[in-house]
Amino acid sequence: MTLEPVHMRKISELAKRIDRSFEYEEPKTADDIYKLLEELKLDGKVILKAVDRLYRGMVRTALMAQCEDPYPVTYACDSGSTNPKTYDSGLFVDFCHCALAATPTDLDVQRYRTIVCAAYSSSQKVAMQSTEGWEEFDEGMGRAKLVRIAPDELKKKASDMVHSLAMYLAESEHILHMKDRLDPAGFFIMDGPIYPKQLMYWVVMGDEEVQLRRNDDARKILQNYIDIMDHFLEKRVPVIGFVKNPLDMQIMDTVRKKGAGFDLPWMLDTQFFRNVLSLEKGANGGFGQGTENCRNGKTGNANNGSGNAYITYTNWFQQPNRFYEKLLNGTSPLAAGDKLRDGLRHKFPPEDYALCFFMLYVPSKDVVFKVEAPYGLVKDDFLRMQITKKVLFDLSLHGFPLTLTKADHVAKIRKVERKEIDKFFENMNPDTDYNDLRWGNISEI
Repeated sequence: MTLEPVHMRKISELAKRIDRSFEYEEPKTADDIYKLLEELKLDGKVILKAVDRLYRGMVRTALMAQCEDPYPVTYACDSGSTNPKTYDSGLFVDFCHCALAATPTDLDVQRYRTIVCAAYSSSQKVAMQSTEGWEEFDEGMGRAKLVRIAPDELKKKASDMVHSLAMYLAESEHILHMKDRLDPAGFFIMDGPIYPKQLMYWVVMGDEEVQLRRNDDARKILQNYIDIMDHFLEKRVPVIGFVKNPLDMQIMDTVRKKGAGFDLPWMLDTQFFRNVLSLEKGANGGFGQGTENCRNGKTGNANNGSGNAYITYTNWFQQPNRFYEKLLNGTSPLAAGDKLRDGLRHKFPPEDYALCFFMLYVPSKDVVFKVEAPYGLVKDDFLRMQITKKVLFDLSLHGFPLTLTKADHVAKIRKVERKEIDKFFENMNPDTDYNDLRWGNISEI
């Protein structure tokens, strides 16, 4: 043991000083703030507003798991990455491998793969030959591409931008490649947000040291995500982004800036939603029953054996304005300004691409999830209800969307494979630091 009992006693004393400093009035504060979310404005702009009405709901997982699946055919997209690798030559490189999974399992859909390698070097003398089109392999079931970021396009954020380019290009291209091969009566899940937020930020901002708006592949990614939404909006097929670890701060920051008279204890929106959705903390006055009363005689395995296990959730919200504070004026790729926006094609009114979301709290795991979808689908009352029911059904039955778990398993690039990829760079040695030496021999689970 590193810490002996004498050390733990002192840590306990320090922790109690902090713990006793807090008076638990959060439920009332959370309830009062939640009422502001019917339409939250700042400087005359609507930052957030409820779609239809403001409410909170609860479903018993044991009962919900006995319902009929609203979308028996489900698809999920995920990608695995080597994570940005650096080499002693100054090269930054990331390989991203994208795949789809289906429930029921469809091996043909699963076999299709898209691999993108993104690379960057600050040297003008390095001439990496980018791939013009796609190189097919595995009897045409796989496609691969090498893309590069030019030296004059980056002076910082190299690892982040290499990763974003590889991941977002692989995922968007794979979805577009597969969209017409999928059952039009299915349900589609994207891992994480529905839009490439980090890339959008840097493309739109046009920072002098991050000039990705010059990069053809970065602009193509923005167009790809609009094309993806056009497909699902046109076919009226539900598409969601399932965000496992939401880190938004926009609601709390807006309430703080409004000076609404609250002494806010939370910085992250997730901290607020965990409180406002918790029955255990007493903030349960505004909860209504959900769509659990739909027994069909089916036997389900809820994520918690207790008949008292439940999930709470919010209504849907529309987020028409502002990503990243005041820096982006919209919540879709159409937020890209001036000439860049003029070059983006779209089939539907701009508001249909606006980000919508609802939040879920799973007490058995003490986690908060965020589910995103475009307004063009969410504004349809029936589709909105069906999407909500589908997410609640999957979480009640499996504790997490099963198809997304399958996609993660198929797409993941494991540690042993990442080490093997390092060996392919015969003329370069990977950059290592002390953490690589310290943790390098620990097995990956």
